[in-house]
Amino acid sequence: MLNDRVSPAAARHARRNVVFLAFPDVQVLDVTGPLEVFGRAARLLVERGLRRDLAYSVEIVAATAGPIKTSSGIRIVADRRYRDVRSGVDTLLVAGGRGARPAAQDAALCRWLARMAPRVRRLGSVCTGTFVLAAAGLLDGKRVTTHWASCDTLATQNPRARVEPDPIFVRDGRLYTSAGVTAGMDLALAMVEEDFGRHVALGVARQLVMFLQRPGGQSQFSSQLAVQAADREPVRELVEWIADHLADDLSVSALADRIAMSPRHFARVFASELHMTPARFVEVQRVEAARRRLEESSDGVERVAASCGFGGAEVMRRAFLRTVRVSPSDYRSRFRSSLQRKGA
Repeated sequence: MLNDRVSPAAARHARRNVVFLAFPDVQVLDVTGPLEVFGRAARLLVERGLRRDLAYSVEIVAATAGPIKTSSGIRIVADRRYRDVRSGVDTLLVAGGRGARPAAQDAALCRWLARMAPRVRRLGSVCTGTFVLAAAGLLDGKRVTTHWASCDTLATQNPRARVEPDPIFVRDGRLYTSAGVTAGMDLALAMVEEDFGRHVALGVARQLVMFLQRPGGQSQFSSQLAVQAADREPVRELVEWIADHLADDLSVSALADRIAMSPRHFARVFASELHMTPARFVEVQRVEAARRRLEESSDGVERVAASCGFGGAEVMRRAFLRTVRVSPSDYRSRFRSSLQRKGA
């Protein structure tokens, strides 16, 4: 169980060394996003008088020390060679990006990762960095995730791993994997919460203008992305309206009436814009809303089902199985926020 406030023992803990493995063509935000979270947490603890020294030290390692050209053309600087790192690492993270696949073919790098894995408290990856961990033989029997566009490939190449395409990050024991790019910051926030409590993690999120500290079970997809995907103004406005009226009649005929289209024409236009039928879109939005309620509240399943527009708990259960492949009760037990667990 994670603490809501910083315990005296956690505040006095020795500095934790966070090491990021990078390589040419790495995704720059995979590295700099999480490192900023750890750096900001360290400064926040000092500012609040909870520590006199920095709680985290951060560094980047690579095959050679010095500048690394990222996939965007920006250069970051590796502090030292990865082969010179043998001990003293608390958290070891592997970045992703276009260079992750070539890095996964580097036998020396993979041997180093395999040697380091049992020596660190936490081992993880951001985005397609998961493929590098896989090449080092570190995913067998583990629940993992990666960028949604690479989940099928990861699962095919690693049949002994349990690849979960939906969550933004997954923890399985000491192994942590995250979805694409900005999800690495959510993963880093979760690690800060483990170390110093939810209060500090939320403080870091506020300072970084991350409007919500998302739990790992949050989907890689959201209604906001769907709104942005719609080109036609009536459809975009309708999608926004649906998110706020999930308990209303959202049948095809009712939605078509709302934007003055025939049901047949509306269904055709909607599918062209959103790449799914109106019925499926509504179901996904209701599941997304129910997930948040299950994560953040203690409401019973029947009440959650009613508030999100499902006809009943059984209807919601079937929708969950289609969408996230677990029942609502299993979802809550796996992904309910630490703050809610503490209050339960």
